[in-house]
Amino acid sequence: SAHCCPWTLVNDLGGDFKGVGKGSSAADKVVEEIRRRGGKAVANYDSVEAGEKLVKTALDTFGRIGDVFLNLYDEDWDIIQRVHLRGSFQVTRAAWDHMKKQNYGRIIMTASASGIYGNFGQANYSAAKLGLLGLANTLVIEGRKNNIHCNTIAPNAGSRMTETVMPEDLVEALKPEYVAPLVLWLCHESCEENGGLFEVGAGWIGKLRWERTLGAIVRKRNQPMTPEAVRDNWVKICDFSNASKPKSIQESTGGIIEVLHKIDSEGISQNHTGQVASADASGFAGVVGHKLPSFSSSYTELQCIMYALGVGASVKNPKDLKFVYEGSADFSCLPTFGVIVAQKSLMSGGLAEVPGLSINFAKVLHGEQYLELYKPLPRSGELKCEAVIADILDKGSGIVIVMDVYSYSGKELICYNQFSVFVVGSGGFGGKRTSEKLKAAVAVPSRPPDAVLRDTTSLNQAALYRLSGDSNPLHIDPSFASIAGFEKPILHGLCTFGFSARHVLQQFADNDVSRFKAIKVRFAKPVYPGQTLQTEMWKEGNRIHFQTKVQETGDIVISNAYVDLVPTSGVSAQTPSEGGALQSALVFGEIGRRLKDVGREVVKKVNAVFEWHITKNGNVAAKWTIDLKNGSGEVYQGPAKGSADTTITISDEDFMEVVLGKLNPQNAFFSGRLKARGNIMLSQKLQMILKDYAKL
Repeated sequence: SAHCCPWTLVNDLGGDFKGVGKGSSAADKVVEEIRRRGGKAVANYDSVEAGEKLVKTALDTFGRIGDVFLNLYDEDWDIIQRVHLRGSFQVTRAAWDHMKKQNYGRIIMTASASGIYGNFGQANYSAAKLGLLGLANTLVIEGRKNNIHCNTIAPNAGSRMTETVMPEDLVEALKPEYVAPLVLWLCHESCEENGGLFEVGAGWIGKLRWERTLGAIVRKRNQPMTPEAVRDNWVKICDFSNASKPKSIQESTGGIIEVLHKIDSEGISQNHTGQVASADASGFAGVVGHKLPSFSSSYTELQCIMYALGVGASVKNPKDLKFVYEGSADFSCLPTFGVIVAQKSLMSGGLAEVPGLSINFAKVLHGEQYLELYKPLPRSGELKCEAVIADILDKGSGIVIVMDVYSYSGKELICYNQFSVFVVGSGGFGGKRTSEKLKAAVAVPSRPPDAVLRDTTSLNQAALYRLSGDSNPLHIDPSFASIAGFEKPILHGLCTFGFSARHVLQQFADNDVSRFKAIKVRFAKPVYPGQTLQTEMWKEGNRIHFQTKVQETGDIVISNAYVDLVPTSGVSAQTPSEGGALQSALVFGEIGRRLKDVGREVVKKVNAVFEWHITKNGNVAAKWTIDLKNGSGEVYQGPAKGSADTTITISDEDFMEVVLGKLNPQNAFFSGRLKARGNIMLSQKLQMILKDYAKL
């Protein structure tokens, strides 16, 4: 202020945050600061409602003042505020509880172009009318869960208020009849518009929205922010090319996290306020390498299916059946289910118990995620997980905790997760900013994407996904979401992660889970259930780069991401060769030989084609067909040449148990160890095939 203005009047009533009470200390502190920097200032402790006293203080001290509200008296100001702003508030308050009880309401606030743009001689009217827009914007948020919609119109129509500033013939031309149809539509129960601002008049209607420049970061590492830096970046600050269009306070403030990322990557740090950091470098150094208690994660096919549905797999897509139906011949667990196995290390609150890690976990954000699979996840099983804090990074505005989780089946490593969580406000302790242990995010190519897939999330998407273990109320409870600063519950970041990975697997690996090797993502912005996720993909060798957007807004919600695929030539090395290492191969060969002499007789009695899917470690390792429908019958390796009447899925081990008489086929079916689809009753004839004719 001292640099910009030779005289400054500092007014502060000195009350509390509710405006109650009075005191002089607040204004005195500011005056002292201005004077210390060479400026001239005087304090005033009157309420702003006593405007004449403020002006008198300025005149008595400085001898002059700029013109303010010329020819506008208290009565002119107060009557307009009472009628337009307070009157609208009173009427709405009276109706509000009734609307909540009936779970329905439509409110129209009447603002004015004078309020939006300002107008000479109408300072009182302009202030009141724009105040109505602020009132309406908050009513939109508070009324949404009760189906109460609130919109604002700024009519260009003749009225008593505009007679003083508009020619009579123009007032006549702008008839209210040209405004009423918009009001009627916005009040109709079928109208979904909520929170809109419309200019209307003379038969024309237009919608307004806020627009914000990309702006500029004007502070540098370990240096104070200065007005000179603001001046030097003024063109960029005011450049509306590529401007954003925030629709909520969450979008307005949400960009701050992106700014923090840029600050970290560009070597710019926050202004220091002299506060002591929450922990020093040596304190956090003792945390690195700390092992959390090991834990077990057991799951069944049901959990795999629940997860698949939670990340958008659907019977509408026939290729998704293998993820949502345990009886599918090639039933598989989605690769990204690996994060569910490991997430208990975060969900159980184990980080809060780490000695020396005294941070505010209410300010934790999931920043990045890496998952690597060493073999496809079993369709069910129990994995032992071991978690360790791999590193702590000081990002100035916060810290990044890098946590590695290894998941084993017995002694065999199945998958590895790396969770990167950002803790706002705990940085600035002088620690390192980068780590070779952190799996790096990679920018997507600059060319247009090679493929784009879209999925519209359900309004129940978060409610469904949370059943996989993330029960944070932020994703289901509107009140909790509001406290956290969101207009409604948001979708889990790892749910969007699952949608995106499924898109890549579908587009570039034909849903073959054995080809999925690793995935890395950076979470950029929240998603609301019901929005459409758009995954843009670029293929470069066996690496698929991708980013995910919300189609409705264009916002990037997952950035700098990739999936690594196993080359098609390498898949066979992960699984047994077609039947080669399986005991069942010998049995099918023997069945074929023993049926040669009685094939025609069996065909007459059975008249069916059986296709067998033999699994090893939860994955289909071989397919065999017993054709007892055509000619003299045939047993051959591979899927049925025509269509199979019955398809049976069973593990190599359980198949041998059935053949040796140690496992009853019916018991195997009801326990889920044997799956059958098609004409299941035909499977009753297996006893005839295996025992009576093949003599097994």
